[in-house]
Parts: sequence; structure tokens; C-alpha cells
Amino acid sequence: MTERRRILLILALLYPLGAGAVAINAFFASLIASALGARVLTPVEACIVGLLAGLPVTYAFACHIAALIRQADSEE
Repeated sequence: MTERRRILLILALLYPLGAGAVAINAFFASLIASALGARVLTPVEACIVGLLAGLPVTYAFACHIAALIRQADSEE
């Protein structure tokens, strides 16, 4: 399996988790920011942020996982 294909497979498998994690973090960050006068994101807005920002975050994580897999394969 080529490196690019491995990264895309890992990305496809982890994207739902990454998007969900980003959405939860965006929602809780907006709750913390409300103490400073900012408005709180609605859950739908937080999900949209998660869908948009989750892709680059998950891609970076997939590259990291692929590097760990490559390192483990080379040590065998």
C-alpha cells in the first residue's frame, strides 16, 4: 500500500471522530469565551465548525499515525 493511500484510508476512518472532537471543543471554547462577553455557539454551529475544521486536524493526525506505522514496519 502506498503512503498516500494509507494516509487517505486512515483519514477516512478517523474523520468522524476528529470532526466530533473539534465540534465539542469549539462548543466548550465558546462557553468559556462567554465569560468574556462572546456569544455561545449553538450545537448546530459547533457541528458546522467541526465538519469544516475537522478535516485538516484529522489529516495531520492521520499523517502522524502513518509515520508511526512506517516506523513500526521499519523496526521489524
